[in-house]
Formats: sequence, C-alpha cells, structure tokens
Amino acid sequence: MASKDAQNQRRGLPSFPPGAPDPDQNLPASSSNPGNQAWQLSRPLPRSFLPTVSLPPGLEYLSQLDLIIIHQQVELLGMILGTETSNKYEIKNSLGQRIYFAVEESICFNRTFCSTLRSCTLRITDNSGREVITVNRPLRCNSCWCPCYLQELEIQAPPGTIVGYVAQKWDPFLPKFTIQNANKEDILKIVGPCATCGCFGDVNFEVKTINEKLTIGKISKYWSGFVNDVFTNADNFGIHVPADLDVTVKAAMIGACFLFDFMFFEHSLAGL
Repeated sequence: MASKDAQNQRRGLPSFPPGAPDPDQNLPASSSNPGNQAWQLSRPLPRSFLPTVSLPPGLEYLSQLDLIIIHQQVELLGMILGTETSNKYEIKNSLGQRIYFAVEESICFNRTFCSTLRSCTLRITDNSGREVITVNRPLRCNSCWCPCYLQELEIQAPPGTIVGYVAQKWDPFLPKFTIQNANKEDILKIVGPCATCGCFGDVNFEVKTINEKLTIGKISKYWSGFVNDVFTNADNFGIHVPADLDVTVKAAMIGACFLFDFMFFEHSLAGL
C-alpha cells in the first residue's frame, strides 16, 4: 500500500488512507453500444458523488438530463379492434436508453365512455421495477365553456408525497397550463399553439416564466408520419429543459406530456 501511495504522489495523484475503497471501482461502467438499453446506476454512488440536496428516491436519473424522450407503445389490439386500451410509455434519455416505464391504470368503462377525458392513474417505475412517480388524473372538463372545472394532474414523487400539479388555465384562443408546486403556487407556464393537429409537423408547447416574457424550454410532440398519425395512437414527445431544473418540476413536465397526449393527440380507428 505504501508503494502504491508513493507512486500516486510521484504522478501527482491524491493518495487514500488505508482501507478506503478505490473510487474508480464505484463508477458505473460504460457501454460501447448504449442504444436501446435500459440505463441505470450499476451500483450506489459514493457519498462524495451524491448531490448535497436530497432528491426524491428514483429521481436522481433526471438531475442531469436536458432532454427527456417519451415514446408511447403501439397497442396492436386497440389498433385492430378500434378500442381504447391502457396507455404505456417508455421514458428515455437523449441516447435512447430507457430510464422509466409508465403504465396507465383505468377501468374499461372510463376508457369506453369517457374516452380522452377519463380519470386514470399513471404509475412510473424505474428499470428495477420500483415505482418512483405517480400521476393522478381526475375526471375533468376540457372546454373553454367550463372554465371552473378544467384539467388537472397531481404529481407524487415518491408515491404518497405530493410534489406538484399541472393545471389547465382558461384561455379562449390558446391552450395554457401552469406547473405548480406542492402548495399549488405557480412556478412555470406552458403555452401551446392555436392548432394542435400536427398533421405535417411537430407541435411545440413552450415552457415560459409566469409573466410569459422568457421561454426556458419546450415540450414537443414529434410528427411520426401520416400513416402512424392516422392509423395508430402511438405518439412521441420530447421535453427540452435546462439540465439544472428541479427534478420535481421535470417530473411534473413528464406528467404534462401525458395530459397533452390525452387531450390533443389521443385517437383510435373507432373515431375515424
């Protein structure tokens, strides 16, 4: 051990006290082919690598991401029969590695008769199967004629602990929403376009400060082609935000993607 410390000192490297673990052994291993892999920490990080501010369990994956991709899985049964099935989403980083998986929980009656307005719960789990985020959507209206009972989501992280809300705001021309903290205080505003059909291009919802003077990011519904848009209900979203944005706000924006999918882009062959 003494010889190793002496070698480290000659090379300009710091020495470590006897019995201390080599920090290089605790770093996650890299892969030469990261695409389509489920990304997770290979082992717990040493305390010196952890952030000083406590993060909700499981949300540390979001702490350094500036792009979050949400891919809705194609439901062949729903596509063939023209019926609504429970939605499933893969949540990935910019390399296409899956970090979370989301599954909708709702009853068949609500999916059939309430359609896109249905109440539901979306449970988001990490790659170990642990539930890290719960998104609750109550039955609400979706019309400018009912401004007192508009859409709202409740975000819990971890499950049972409310960290924020996504609330629709009344506007006669544009779809507008606010991201709120656990005390229902407005943090950010999301403003969508006048037309959200997205038949031949992406649809962008801008993330702005409360006074709408500064745009800090956007939520994009990517155009997947005419055939996919017409004959399937599989949508792809991208969340572009500053990497240092609070992870609970990023979790709320993931919930906002689900809400936008239900409100503006959910359809099936039964509705053609």
